[in-house]
Amino acid sequence: MAPISQSTALSIAANIFGVIFIGFGINAVLRPIQALTFFEFDVPSLPADRKVVESLSVIYGVRDIFMGVAINIMAYCGQRKAAGWVLIAASAVAFADGAVCYMHGKGEWNHWGYAPMLTVVGSVLVGVLDKA
Repeated sequence: MAPISQSTALSIAANIFGVIFIGFGINAVLRPIQALTFFEFDVPSLPADRKVVESLSVIYGVRDIFMGVAINIMAYCGQRKAAGWVLIAASAVAFADGAVCYMHGKGEWNHWGYAPMLTVVGSVLVGVLDKA
């Protein structure tokens, strides 16, 4: 019997997470102010401040696109352990995003809600449940 880390379902799950990150990233690049809704931040009223926030949202979007593409490439190429480690790293990003939202008083669960799923799928891909 093949180890659980070799499950096709895990590879599919990794690809789904990758596509979700790519989607969030494209949204942030194309609609930076709308992307703020995931953080529940207020949109600045001063034009100069709004421009900075829009620029940071685009940076955030590119980061998400990178994470998604990296996950998808590794899953596609059969690099399950590498994909697992990137998913675990992506969960750390989601936890950090939630922590920043928490410090601002709201929006943390928009990130903390899916971060553990990334950690679990990543950990299983890495092989923590495989029998030695």
